[in-house]
Order: sequence, then structure tokens, then C-alpha cells
Amino acid sequence: MRWFHRTCQICIFLVLTIVTQIGGIAYAVSLLVSPMLGMRRSFSKFLVFLLFYAAATASAHVIAPTFGRVPMSCLVGETDKLVVRSSVYCLLNRNYVTPAMLDLASALADDVNQAFPGTTTVVLDGNFPFWDGFPMLPHLSHADGRKLDVAFYYKDSRGDFVNRVTRSPIGYFAFEQPSADDEQPCAGRRDLLTTRWDFDWLQPLFPAYRIEERRMAFSLKWLSTEGVERFGVEKVFIEPHLRSELGVKDSVIRFQGCRAARHDDHIHTQIK
Repeated sequence: MRWFHRTCQICIFLVLTIVTQIGGIAYAVSLLVSPMLGMRRSFSKFLVFLLFYAAATASAHVIAPTFGRVPMSCLVGETDKLVVRSSVYCLLNRNYVTPAMLDLASALADDVNQAFPGTTTVVLDGNFPFWDGFPMLPHLSHADGRKLDVAFYYKDSRGDFVNRVTRSPIGYFAFEQPSADDEQPCAGRRDLLTTRWDFDWLQPLFPAYRIEERRMAFSLKWLSTEGVERFGVEKVFIEPHLRSELGVKDSVIRFQGCRAARHDDHIHTQIK
């Protein structure tokens, strides 16, 4: 029975490390400290873990700049034009980017709002706070602070723009399905090792919003012009059928490949 308990602890450590980067360390420390404090009950141990995790998360804000990364704040006001989609991203320490990427995101948000007053730009996953090369699953490349996912801009069934709203509660997995005559480079493939998940069963659960074409096209064109010239944008990933629908063509705006996650639910942006 003891081996089973130890195996469970190792699994929890690994999951917390994979999902949050620093959660595994906080969990390991709580396992060491709880017996010293005379805590035997699971609930008490859980509270100790939460305490250490909160302390580690707060410390990451202070330490991350020494690794060349800064946090994107989840504490935003009504007038802020750049927001993180959910506090979950901050709680999981997935909201870190390089200062240059933060400057890019802020400038994009300001210029989109200037072109379309009352528009807030929503961002999703960034990177973990520490160590280049540490994978942030399920992403294949968010490992150095230079990547940031930007949520789509949406309109409702009447065609009215919906601000700070995404079809999915976390901004991911609500896909803009291509039509039969659209370009579909991955049609018919059955790769075993892939993160290109379709989640067909999930799609009916999302509201029937559609992408707001004007803001989407503006942001993509901005990234491929201003973004390149001023901030060193290197790649922008979006599905080919959306690139065609929005009328944006540039070598920077690319298809990410068939083994990576779908990009008809968000825009992947990376800088040099």
C-alpha cells in the first residue's frame, strides 16, 4: 500500500510540474513540511500545499525578470485594452513573456482600439516564468518567452462585435470549421503523434459567435507589417482557410503544420 501512496505522490508531482512548472516543487516542499507541523489529515496537507504554491507564484513575479520574462497581469480594469482571457492562466503561471513580447501585445491592443474604438485585445497562453526549453504542453514551442497566443475577435449572431468575449471559456478549442471547398492541408491524415485535436463532440457546446472579420484582418496585417518592423515578429500561425477568408497574405503568416494544434481558434505570435 505504501508503494501505491508513493506512486500517487510522484504522479501528482509530475502533473503539477507539467501544468504549472513550479507546482511540483511547491508540492514536494509541502510533503516535507506537513509532518514537521504535525499535520496528518489530507485537507490540512492540501492547505499547506496551497500556501507554498501561492508563495511560489508570488515569488515568480519577482524572480522571472532575471530569466528575461515578465508577467502579464490578470488584474485589469474596465479601461484596459489588453487582458488575459482568464485568471486561470495566471494561477497556472502560463502568463509570462519577454518584455519585447509584452511591448508588442500592448502596441497591438492600442492600435486595434484606435482603429476600432472600444476594442479589447484578449491574450491566452504565454510561457512559464523560468528556463528556456521547458515545455509548456500541449504547445510545442512556448518555451522561451517569445511566444504568445492572441484570441480571436468575435461577433454575435446579429453581427455586433462582442468585446472581451471568446466562444470558449478559455479561448481555445472552439474551432472555425472550414467548408468543403476551403484549403485543408491536413484532410485525411491520421497521425498517431499529434496535438491536432478536433474535439468534434465539444463544438456544439460553444455559442454561435463568428470571427469579426475587420478586427481579425487588421490585427493580422498589423502583425505582418508594424509587428515585423517595430517588434521583430518572426511567425504568425493561423489556419490556411482563415488566412484566405480574411485576405491576408504574407510570408510571416503561416500554417503551423499538421502535428501541431489547430490554429482556427487563436493566433499564435512569436518574435525573434
